[in-house]
Amino acid sequence: MNHILKYFPDKIEKKIAEEILAKMDTLEEIRLRVQRPIILKFNDCDKIVKYTVTAEEILSCLQMICENSIYTYQNQIAEGFITIKGGHRVGIAGSCVIENGKIININYIYSLNFRIAKQVLGSSNKLLNHVLDLDTNQVLNTLIIAPPGAGKTTVLRDLIRQLSSGIKELKFKALNVGIVDERGEIAALYKGIPQNDIGVKTDVIENVHKSIGIRMLIRSMAPKVIVADEIGNKEDIEALNYAVCSGCRGIFTAHGGSMEDIMLNPVLKSLMNLHVFEKLIFLDANQKGNIKEVYEMNKKNTAYEKVGD
Repeated sequence: MNHILKYFPDKIEKKIAEEILAKMDTLEEIRLRVQRPIILKFNDCDKIVKYTVTAEEILSCLQMICENSIYTYQNQIAEGFITIKGGHRVGIAGSCVIENGKIININYIYSLNFRIAKQVLGSSNKLLNHVLDLDTNQVLNTLIIAPPGAGKTTVLRDLIRQLSSGIKELKFKALNVGIVDERGEIAALYKGIPQNDIGVKTDVIENVHKSIGIRMLIRSMAPKVIVADEIGNKEDIEALNYAVCSGCRGIFTAHGGSMEDIMLNPVLKSLMNLHVFEKLIFLDANQKGNIKEVYEMNKKNTAYEKVGD
């Protein structure tokens, strides 16, 4: 935790260090708000630290995050977060500055949320039998679906690692993987270096819309597998269809809790009607990394059928 604590002013650093000493492994978030107490989120509870954060301390914290050059990080600030060394992300809230309909900056920063990055190696193991075609050493076009907070990005990241490095136990040979990391959550590039283990044959393009990044990767890096997190708008669907029609296999995620949720979303419903995906994997909202149910395209390529029924 030392490389995270160094971003806080001395008084705040001391307060946080005292509280997390015994529960460091379970810490998920550190929230600072102007004129409010520090909030520490652990995986089983929240802890309110009796210390009132000042606006000056928020600004000091931001300056340390930006290495005393806030202007250099203006584009990231405008996106609402900054990725720091270790893959941790600092969310930013305040007064947005709008120009030509786009956010160009955030002034009067009110709060900072340090989200602690934790890579869970092996978290995708339960998905491998559903995602891999071992006979052809290929990946099935797959959509992983889960509500927010159910761990789909964690599972996706680990799945990329295994596809890109190969899986000796399954005799699965490594494939070239291309990640369109629109929000910097998968690879967590810090000065161009992935802070997460994403395998040895993975290329990343970050901070670009999926509709643009997918085309860029296909044209320049010749991936066998394209990966993107949280698809959901019309442009994403068009780019995804382009990738699959270009001969790439795809693994993507989307928000939802059931097949009914997906079919109520007009954009995702249109994607289902294209029958692009061979597998739909729903994750359990209550147990991170566990599979709730799986659907696969039937042999006639006409409808998705629940596996196991």
